[in-house]
Amino acid sequence: MQRLLVLVRHGQSEWNLKDLFTGWKDPDLTERGIAEARAAGRALKAKGVSFDRAYTSKLKRAQRTLELILAELGQKDLPVIRDEALNERDYGDLSGLNKDEARAKWGAEQVHLWRRSYDVRPPGGESLKDTVARVLPYYLDEILPHLLNGERVLISAHGNSLRALVMVLDRLTPATVAASEIATGAALVYRLNADSSIGAKEVLQS
Repeated sequence: MQRLLVLVRHGQSEWNLKDLFTGWKDPDLTERGIAEARAAGRALKAKGVSFDRAYTSKLKRAQRTLELILAELGQKDLPVIRDEALNERDYGDLSGLNKDEARAKWGAEQVHLWRRSYDVRPPGGESLKDTVARVLPYYLDEILPHLLNGERVLISAHGNSLRALVMVLDRLTPATVAASEIATGAALVYRLNADSSIGAKEVLQS
């Protein structure tokens, strides 16, 4: 039985391009982001991959990426579930600020701590630990049962919500997950064993 899980980070957004903290703000994709999403779809198609269901966040950069991937796969009518649990980490008071502006206001060391620590929250926002606390239960309750039933699942989401999943799937520690990066438009292809452990993993990057 094939248990296929593919995680795709959305293509470059308008705020990625401007180097702004985005979080729950809702910018669209850039032209490069559109191209990255289409390239991810083509890469998955070249692998002969298709899906039974798809999940995404409530934010349009992830939704648009999913739409473009499904178009490349010829699966525009695939059932799609959109849920806030898969939203990007909420950056709180940092949202909308250029990263250099944030460093000027709070200092480079403090901003680095907010961005890369596991459990330190930016003011008004979430830590990666908080993000794991909402993403993981949703995965376990809503997504994993379908995978274990043999369905092929695609998730289009965000750097930090996907890092929360990767932490669990790849058995990373809080220290090692802090150093992990997922490129825009990258697709992480997992094949799961019957006990939900990872049998194989492949990274497709445009």
